[in-house]
Amino acid sequence: MREDVDELLFVPLGGLGEIGMNLSLYGLGPKGNRKWLMVDCGVTFAGPQEAGIDIIVPDPRFIGQIQRDLVGGIITHAHEDHIGAIADLWPWLNCPLYATPFAAGLFEMRVLKEAGAPDIRMKTVQQGTRLALDPFDVEFIPVAHSIPEACALAIRTRLGTVLHTGDWKIDPQPGIGALTDVRRLMEIGDEGVLALVCDSTNILRDGVSPSEGEVAKTLHEVIKAARGRVVVTTFASNVARLRAVALAASAAQRKVVLVGRAMERVVAVARDCGYLEDVPPFLSAEAFSSLPRDEIVVLATGSQGENRAAIARISEDEHPVVKLAPGDSVIFSSRTIPGNERDVGRIINNLIKQGIEVITDRMALIHASGHPRRDEVAQFHKWIRPKIVIPAHGEEVHLNEHARLATRWGAEHVVKAHDGDVVQLAPGAPGIVDEAPTGRLCKDGNTLVPIGDESLRMRQKLAFSGIVTVALAVDRKGEMVGVPDVILAGLPAKTGASGAKLDEVVDDALFQTFEGLPRPQRRDANLVSGAIEKAVRNAVQGAWGKRPAVHVLVIEV
Repeated sequence: MREDVDELLFVPLGGLGEIGMNLSLYGLGPKGNRKWLMVDCGVTFAGPQEAGIDIIVPDPRFIGQIQRDLVGGIITHAHEDHIGAIADLWPWLNCPLYATPFAAGLFEMRVLKEAGAPDIRMKTVQQGTRLALDPFDVEFIPVAHSIPEACALAIRTRLGTVLHTGDWKIDPQPGIGALTDVRRLMEIGDEGVLALVCDSTNILRDGVSPSEGEVAKTLHEVIKAARGRVVVTTFASNVARLRAVALAASAAQRKVVLVGRAMERVVAVARDCGYLEDVPPFLSAEAFSSLPRDEIVVLATGSQGENRAAIARISEDEHPVVKLAPGDSVIFSSRTIPGNERDVGRIINNLIKQGIEVITDRMALIHASGHPRRDEVAQFHKWIRPKIVIPAHGEEVHLNEHARLATRWGAEHVVKAHDGDVVQLAPGAPGIVDEAPTGRLCKDGNTLVPIGDESLRMRQKLAFSGIVTVALAVDRKGEMVGVPDVILAGLPAKTGASGAKLDEVVDDALFQTFEGLPRPQRRDANLVSGAIEKAVRNAVQGAWGKRPAVHVLVIEV
């Protein structure tokens, strides 16, 4: 890249190589005088290998390098994988933020009311708005998705227009909010689009995604046919689904009880934005016990198996209010996100053991994805007719398939970019020209740590094989004073067929090692500590088959 050349760049820091953690940057201008625009700033969720971690955010080092030239951040919609990292990364961002009223309201409700949250005020824009953020001009185009007010973005620059889709689908009956604005998309396509950065989530699936209207019809039928209590668990942010359940319940002469703080927040914001005006007020959980079994529908959080969410507690009969009995029904109006299968399966099995009828999307059309399948993506390409296609919002298999299809659909250039790639869109032929620092940070309590941090590796080791802690006192003569303090955490009491007690195994290794050291060496605390640590670890491994972490503290008295 030459210092004096006017360039249009695309730099993804998240979302290209994984589904989630979406964060993209667009740069315009020569290297010494380049302005930047951020699109989305989301999280992804930790797996079992990140012990004690709930969420992961993009590494913001590159944003820190260009922060003074960051003219603003645009949020396409309110899902956590697009908005959830803002508060944690705010020290690196510190720029004007723009979102629709629903996204801004949910952000304020979910983040800003937490103790110690930064004072971040989003500026609200309506769908259809054009926003001038010199040198960028951004148009918010309505698209259907599984949350209100999702937007694709037409980012106009002096070097060309980029269409950044965000999350979308083509849904003739989205249930709530605007349809995907096909006419406007076609008009923008006619104006000429340099590059399309497009959702690839469902590119492996043929056809088109089912409509929310079809799901609403099925929910109506299932709830009408139910005889006992009905519990519906779904994504809390899917306001159209919450509305469909409420209308189905009303048609069946049932009242709806809301259980779960996430749903309570979403419903409050949705009502403020006017999206639930035709729905009777929801009842609080306290109303559950006063309603007859055949006059109640519960909307519960936890469709992805979250450990302390409402449906998990209900399935284990630990919820303080909601209790189910044989003959009741639970509807999973969701699809299990890969990685959550075991947790969701545990909940389903617990419910079945109680005699509860469980209905999932394998049995009936009670869920529809908010992302486009292959035929919808093909249609979008026809409307836009971009010169350059960059597949986004997907893992490697999704990006590769989208790239293959984009070539077949007539794109002049397809760039298979990944997190950290610096893609030059203009001038000249597009391609990857540099690499930006990127990575993942884990939110550990209120601290961000790199995903490979030693603290996380040690935590994982402790989860696998436990820890032995030894504290002993040694006097100046090299004699042990008193009785050592030994604690075994995360180790079984006995091992194998021999039934050896591990505390005795540790004691034997400790005393034999200490007594085997020459007296002068016993006066060296570091030498004693190292010898006992090695001996205890090896002894436990011999008896148990695993090598625990061993910490030895030698106190000189």
